[in-house]
Amino acid sequence: MKAFNLIFAVLFIAFAALQYNDPDPYIWMPIYLYSAALCYMAFKGRFYPKAYLFGIAIYSAYAAYLFFDKTGVLSWLTQHHAESMVQTMQAQKPWIEESREFFGLVILIAVLTINHVYDSRRVKNSRQL
Repeated sequence: MKAFNLIFAVLFIAFAALQYNDPDPYIWMPIYLYSAALCYMAFKGRFYPKAYLFGIAIYSAYAAYLFFDKTGVLSWLTQHHAESMVQTMQAQKPWIEESREFFGLVILIAVLTINHVYDSRRVKNSRQL
């Protein structure tokens, strides 16, 4: 788990840095940096279950919005036939940008969920000893 959390802390910091030219960096930089901080703290052996749940809840709500928005993932899947998201890194099409953002949130949710489950099991096992 130490390697897992260190890798994701570094990746999330890099992802946050790449947001500087995004149309909405004020949203995405804090999103990635929040998860980077939680991963770094987990790497150091400090786990914050309520912080994981808060992140998972916020990210899930935003992911649901991006999924059902009129130019969101559902639109990308149904109206635009899931066209390639990697044609160019300039996302001139809103459904491409929102789909990329959605999948970024899915990664964040997965990492925070893994940390939460790991911490829950760790605490449960320490109580049994």
